[in-house]
Formats: sequence, C-alpha cells, structure tokens
Amino acid sequence: MQKRRLGRTDLSIAPLVLGGNVFGWTADEKTSFDLLDRFVGAGLNAVDTADAYSRWVPGHKGGESETIIGKWMKDRGNRDKVVVVTKVGSDMGQGHKDLSAAYIEKAVDASLKRLQTEVIDLYLSHWPDPATPYEETLGAYEKLLAKGKVRHVGCSNLDAGQLRAALDVASLRSLPRYEVLQPEYNLYDRSSFDGPLHDLCVAENIGVITYFSLAKGFLSGKYRSEEDLGQSERGEDVGSYLNARGMRILAALDAVSSRHSAKQAEVALAWVIARLGITAPIASATKPDQMDSLIRAVSLKLTADDMAELDKASG
Repeated sequence: MQKRRLGRTDLSIAPLVLGGNVFGWTADEKTSFDLLDRFVGAGLNAVDTADAYSRWVPGHKGGESETIIGKWMKDRGNRDKVVVVTKVGSDMGQGHKDLSAAYIEKAVDASLKRLQTEVIDLYLSHWPDPATPYEETLGAYEKLLAKGKVRHVGCSNLDAGQLRAALDVASLRSLPRYEVLQPEYNLYDRSSFDGPLHDLCVAENIGVITYFSLAKGFLSGKYRSEEDLGQSERGEDVGSYLNARGMRILAALDAVSSRHSAKQAEVALAWVIARLGITAPIASATKPDQMDSLIRAVSLKLTADDMAELDKASG
C-alpha cells in the first residue's frame, strides 16, 4: 500500500484513515477488533478517534473508542504498525470545550492510559476554544512534545482565519504549530474547506485528513427518500441532504460507479483521495463488507471526466 506523507510530519499514512467513532457505539468490541484486523491486514495504517467518542450514547462517558483501540493494539502487539490519531478539547463533563493547559495535561494522560500506549502519533485540538489563547494551548503541546507523550499536533474545525492566527502565534512565539487539519469535507459539504482554508493548507504544507467524508452515509447512496432514513442510527442526520443538489450528486455517483463497477461510497471516497491538498479522507465501517468497500476505494482511480462530472454535480 503506497503511503502519503502527512504534511511536514514524519508520519506516512495510507490514503484512507479509519474512523474510530463507531467503536463501542454501533460496533461492539469484537466487531471493532475484526474491522481493525481487516483494515491493517489490507496495508492501511492510520486510525482516528477522540477522547469524547462515544459520549453521546446514553450511559457512555467518553473514551469508549480509545479503550477498544488500546485493547486491540495490546492484544495484537502491533502498536508500531498503527498511526494513532486522537483529539482533545470536547466537553467531557466539564460543561464546555476546553483547550487550557491544565485540561490538556490531564486529558492526554487519560487518553494514553485508555490507548495503552506511551505516545500518541497525532494529537488534535478537537474544536476552537475562544476562552483559551493559542499561546497557552500551543505551549501545553510544546511540553507534551518535549516529554514524548505526543509526536505531532494538529487541529480540527478551524476556519482559515483561525488557522492563520494559530500559525502566526506559533511562529511569533517559537511554539509548535498545527501540522495537520481535520476539516469536514465531502462531495456535498465543500464550501467550508474549498477556497481560503484549502489554499492556506497547501501554502503551509499542512496535512489534511477529512471527516464526514461520506456525508454521514448519504454518499453511500442508500438514503434517497424520507422513508430510507430509518435504515440506521445515523439516518436521522441525513435528512438535510435530501434535496435537488443531493439528488444531482447521487445521480453523478450512480453514473461514475456504474462505469467502474464500483459502489457509490467507493467513488465518493476516491474523489476526496484525488483532490489536491488532501492527504486522506476518514471513513468508518460497522460491517466486514463495508470495510472491504473502503479498502477498494483506495485503489479506485477516477478519470478526469469522472472528476469533472462529480465536480459539476456538486458545484
């Protein structure tokens, strides 16, 4: 499996990152282990999670996903083969987003314990925290890097102005900068990344791994009417895509997937993989056949005409 360098870091990842948000939620521990085995067995190597996964489930406290990944790595003895990405800053019971130095210091140790590892390969600020200056957050990361608790730092959900400000603070104060961005991006949701944010990442050589790369499952093609929304626990999140533009995108996916004898989700991921400035999309699976489809997406090569058709439909 050919790898891509993640921005300026020394991390090389396959062009698809496995989303760990489902582990302990819609995929139990055994299923999660099987999916992870299948993923790594195919030559892919990066797994994305967060301390808050899956706090939204009744009875969960957060940390369920990290715990499963940690158990799996220990059981398989394969920590050196996995690039672990996790995030900090979500509300874990404190009542607000938090990127303060004091909170980060506690949160990283909790994540390391759950992951059963001595170091996190990529540690991301999950959300902007207006109450904490960038200087404080980046200063906290500087200490984690010096202690060997994390290898690289990045961010998620920042817009172009916020990322530019964070980079400027890092440069001015000689602090570690955000080397990776995790934005929402897919064939439907393009506007927040395309344009200034994309251009900034390219200019600064910032690695980009995208979340909701299948638009919460809409781009799999299985949701085409209100009646389809009850097919899964995530169906209720897809209703906003059921409009004329969404149907145009599905029609283009249908056409391109038919030409390649591929599934719509594979084409949607291949489109993201082929985009300039994007290192890899993140996608999750809860069943073996879904995982196999994700793996096939990596080797699917779209033509210039395919890309143009998809771009036009999503424009």
